[in-house]
Amino acid sequence: MNQDAIRNGFAGPVHLPGDPGYDTHRQPLYPTIDPRPAAVVEASGPADVRAAVVAARRHDLPLAVQATGHGTHVAADGALLLKTSGMASVLVDPDRGVARVGPGARWGAVLEAAAPFGLAPLSGSSPSVGVTGYTLGGGLGWLARRYGFAADSVLRADVVTADGRLRTVSADRDPELFWALRGGGGNFGIVTSLEFRLYPVDRVLAGFAYFPADRAAETLAWYRDWAATAPDELSTAALLRRMPDTDDVPAAVRGKRVVMIKAMYAGDPDRGRCLLNPLWSVAGPALVDELRPVRYADAAMGGTPARYLDMFRALPDAALEALAGAHAAPDSPISTVEIRQWGGAMANAGPDAGPAGHREARFSVIVDAVVPELASALRPHGMGATFLNVLADPTRTATAYTAENHRRLREAKAAYDPENVFRAGHNIRPSSVIRASLKSS
Repeated sequence: MNQDAIRNGFAGPVHLPGDPGYDTHRQPLYPTIDPRPAAVVEASGPADVRAAVVAARRHDLPLAVQATGHGTHVAADGALLLKTSGMASVLVDPDRGVARVGPGARWGAVLEAAAPFGLAPLSGSSPSVGVTGYTLGGGLGWLARRYGFAADSVLRADVVTADGRLRTVSADRDPELFWALRGGGGNFGIVTSLEFRLYPVDRVLAGFAYFPADRAAETLAWYRDWAATAPDELSTAALLRRMPDTDDVPAAVRGKRVVMIKAMYAGDPDRGRCLLNPLWSVAGPALVDELRPVRYADAAMGGTPARYLDMFRALPDAALEALAGAHAAPDSPISTVEIRQWGGAMANAGPDAGPAGHREARFSVIVDAVVPELASALRPHGMGATFLNVLADPTRTATAYTAENHRRLREAKAAYDPENVFRAGHNIRPSSVIRASLKSS
């Protein structure tokens, strides 16, 4: 690699091995990954993004893209690492109800820009997460049952494809690329701007409640049945948790094993409480109830690390008993089990929706530890499916899609990135078959 050519080819800063800023800029969010890229480029605008694609191809380097580093699962060793953190513009058009953001924008900035107009994006649990990576991976937030995946709300994207072209894609411009971007991750190009819908959500009832765990399996079974009656405005998850014995945890649950309910209702708080009361009656009495009316922008819902993840069309008693039993075992490595309800708008996105998610799933189950016996007990009941935003294992990328969507994604990959330039992370390999309708695009 010609280091001078790399260094002089960009308007933004370039960090090569041995440079003072190299070690700082090569790191992702999580210290478990220690990448050693051939060069780190801080993009100053779309021209630098295009230059990075051209340089990676010219020097036969893998190309990795990083905004916040939340979704980095593979070390960018020997790659050209393109950082888009500086391209963090956020523009809200309240009349149209849309936002337009740069690839380095974080959800916190969009939330604060939209909130004064009573609008909300389909953000996730953390305001520090990058908008673009989250959205390209599907984007499962706490308004998803009401409005769908974040990917479903994308209206337009500017993207640099593997041939170095800057394209503007939408439902009527490069429609197959537009379809693939809405859930296909970073496999099809580097997005330089993203436009998406906002929704009329100002305040919500949101938070957590904690209950005794002595009837965990029975409570989970009641939650499963009750969830089928919940309106789309209500999103919930039932968790089994071993609470830390630390001062920041409420005294009533400190160091205890509990059933935890997460809930967000996008509507009148009193109505939300009425809907949740039957669940509270079965699980309760509540040890701690932290549900409150808050601005959507201030709702902190937290997340669960996924060491085990599967989707379920149904959750039979045997699966719930296996989860409760594994969590209750005295020597269990499991701290958290999360059962989250899907359905609603995620399942009814329409025929033109992108490939994000397994829309037929009714529940997802996440466990924060690897327990082979538990995985074996759950396997007969699960779909063997995952969700790209939560998946940490790049060898299982195909399980984030239906078989038909994965086949179609591979065809789109062959049309737009036949040499697999964008192969870092969750890679979708190009198909050897390209439909004629794609060859002409």
